[in-house]
Amino acid sequence: MTYFEFDAPTIIRTKRDGGRLSDAAIDWIIDAYTDGRVADAQMAALLMAIVLRGMDRGEIARWTAAMMASGELMDFTDLPVPTVGKHSTGGVGDKATLAVVPVVAACGAAVPKASGRGLGHTGGTLDKLESIAGFTAELSNQRVREQLCDVGAAIFAAGQLAPADKKIYALRDITGTTESLPLVASSVMSKKLAEGAGALVLDVKVGSGALVKSEAQSRELAHTMVELGAAYGVPTRALLTEMDCPLGATVGNSLEVAESCEVLAGGGPPDVVELTLRLAGEMLELAGVDGRDPAQTLRDGTAMDSFRRLIAAQGGDLSVPLPIGAYSETVIAYRNGTMGNIDAMAVGLTAWRLGAGRSRAGERIQAGAGVRIHRRPGEPVVAGEPLFTLYTDTPERLGAAMAQLEGGWSVGDTRPALRPLIIDRIPG
Repeated sequence: MTYFEFDAPTIIRTKRDGGRLSDAAIDWIIDAYTDGRVADAQMAALLMAIVLRGMDRGEIARWTAAMMASGELMDFTDLPVPTVGKHSTGGVGDKATLAVVPVVAACGAAVPKASGRGLGHTGGTLDKLESIAGFTAELSNQRVREQLCDVGAAIFAAGQLAPADKKIYALRDITGTTESLPLVASSVMSKKLAEGAGALVLDVKVGSGALVKSEAQSRELAHTMVELGAAYGVPTRALLTEMDCPLGATVGNSLEVAESCEVLAGGGPPDVVELTLRLAGEMLELAGVDGRDPAQTLRDGTAMDSFRRLIAAQGGDLSVPLPIGAYSETVIAYRNGTMGNIDAMAVGLTAWRLGAGRSRAGERIQAGAGVRIHRRPGEPVVAGEPLFTLYTDTPERLGAAMAQLEGGWSVGDTRPALRPLIIDRIPG
């Protein structure tokens, strides 16, 4: 196809000035950026223009389609078991994928899960799993297919699925362009539709630690993605879930893996268990799998067995102790009282400052960096007891991290008003 009439500066100016990008212009810019004919600086400028000016539904659909078309499309319609995908829009302490995928696989559906790395203050599933000794996320499409048949699940790097999104995703991470409804919707759905699952359940976060903060915007994002799925013939539904407070009691890579193992062993924080079971139930219902109770898989060990098979199939060794930061600092309660709200954004940025996230594309992260939360909102607090423990391998990071966390929590005399974990359900 010839795109001689397009150039990056003109497209940037069009969106900067509030104009609408044509289908052909979107096809050109995605193709040219993927091939290296458009520079990072130019795409970053366009992304910022999109953040400020937005996109209409037609532009979002075309941007999604163009990113899908940049790579391979997987197809599992011939498998003997139903397939279903899951995706979260990103949050702080959101390790639900690590538990949900083996639970659903233990119930008889297959889960192809293309995952990403950390984006801004939010954690990445692949970063978490790669804290397990030997684990690899680099799977060929054929290996994914074989693993779905043998194990019932695969969690893998997108590879040649929507490679345009992979480049744009990394650029968004370091240019302050993560919080954009059109960019979040198209990023999620280009990968999810390309990964070939027969149905899809979305976990759309709402609150300070989410990429999209307000409930109204999160609701719009959920509806947009559900409509994109339906347009491609993939039954899709979404849950709006709370992200003002971190999910669970840990934020960081290896810390969250350890907590996920607790959930799979029948324990773990109640909010992580609740979200795991609700998402699993939605996925099984949408996939048409009846007669299996997700909670039973946690009680009888089949979910943990499923997780062990998944990790082993991808080279991981759970017998090797998970890494933990060599240096730590503890925040101590200064008074008796009740734990107030814990700001998810503050905790997410604290973990990032400790080394759990990236400040530039391709930067190496610390598997053992992160935050352990000892008291959840509404729990009683005794003066002198630990409230948070911060971990890092680079002690010079501790000062800035402690400063980041300050003001992100409180201890008071009354129980804080808490929003329910599951806010709403957007049916497809």
